[in-house]
Amino acid sequence: MTTAKGTGRGNGATRRDFLKRSAVAASAAVTGVHHVTRNAYAAGSDVIRVGMIGCGGRNTGAAVEALTADPGARLVAMCDIFMDRVKARRERLKQQMKEQVVVNDDLCFAGFDGYKHVIEASDVVLIANAAKFHPLHAMTALEAGKHVFVEKPHGIDPAGVKLMQRAAEVAKEKRLCLVSGLQSRYHAGYAETVQRIHDGAIGEVVSIEENFLRAPYVIIDRAPGLSELEWQCSTQYHFRWLSGDDVPQSLVHNMDRASWVLHDAAPVKCHGLGGRSSMTAPIYGDVFDHHSVIYEFENGVRVYAFCRTTEGCFNDTSSIIFGTKGKASLLHCHIQGENAWQWKGECNPYQVEHDVLFKAIRSGEPVNNGDYMCRSTMITVMGQISCYTGEEITWERINRSDFFHPPSPEDCHDGMEPPVLPGPDGSYPVFKPGYTRLLET
Repeated sequence: MTTAKGTGRGNGATRRDFLKRSAVAASAAVTGVHHVTRNAYAAGSDVIRVGMIGCGGRNTGAAVEALTADPGARLVAMCDIFMDRVKARRERLKQQMKEQVVVNDDLCFAGFDGYKHVIEASDVVLIANAAKFHPLHAMTALEAGKHVFVEKPHGIDPAGVKLMQRAAEVAKEKRLCLVSGLQSRYHAGYAETVQRIHDGAIGEVVSIEENFLRAPYVIIDRAPGLSELEWQCSTQYHFRWLSGDDVPQSLVHNMDRASWVLHDAAPVKCHGLGGRSSMTAPIYGDVFDHHSVIYEFENGVRVYAFCRTTEGCFNDTSSIIFGTKGKASLLHCHIQGENAWQWKGECNPYQVEHDVLFKAIRSGEPVNNGDYMCRSTMITVMGQISCYTGEEITWERINRSDFFHPPSPEDCHDGMEPPVLPGPDGSYPVFKPGYTRLLET
């Protein structure tokens, strides 16, 4: 029998309890953990202990960038669902960063609770695992007095984003750093292009087109012997309870840039179309393979946002801003029209965000990206739920909701049964626009 738990109207009491229980779980996880003293590294010579939560490709890259940013940084702890992945990434990082990687076997952890041990051993944690856990893991680290770099998206549902908003407040209260993986904000060329748009280079912004069109992302064969839970965790981008699907996963970069161009505005409402047309084999899990979302902002500007993960189609990644006096291609740092301009320079924003983070840690002057990282993520959660349900979703309604994709992050544990199971043909059930209802009325 095809089973998809929690795909219709959920338990309202459970949703209302989500934030409270997540905060309690975060506090319990750090009981007895050493708190880092602000300005401990002001002299610039002491070691900063770095921990990795998640050992996929993105966090491996983040670890290299973190260690490159500060010669005093040492990678001391790592965790992932799979121990073989932890040790393989450790060896790769040792080859790249040599003496800066000092992770011994006792500080390699596997399973859902490994993050607690990494946080305890570290001064700054790099979080780039399944996005479902980003808010809980960030909150736990910040409550423990640790600095945080956390990849996008910063939640996969309204409850998760609200928890990340609270985590950002904790970071402010404790004067800790919270840096987002929305790296567009750290690209010098993008920043200058946005500033020129704000200064009127293309006149009044009329509309924005955002594209993230590509083939299916990180497709891997199912290894023999994996349990259903292990299989889903090994290919987490293809299961909505872990990743949140492609609007939060991919379009979050685009919508962060669009919001930035519009002076960090949030949309008034949106409506979306989406589904699964051709990527239906079990290897593609239960996510949609195409989405389109139209966002309407208070000033009347509309953002037309598209993402797709389908083979054999036109691919494009772009952010095009149309104005009354010209247009701008943000990713090319190029303006056409009355005030034609082209940025000339080089910038690696992935490295810059870590340079900024470690400089802030050393100086004792914290950086906090909480405002835009949470807003941009909620914009995409809003669009994803519109695609799932076929409903028009307002900004007021999405922020009023405490909906989450079950189970809650703190309830996930080794050996549990995943919330979605394959049907008789091996494929996984998907949400049905027009029938699925997720938000409280």
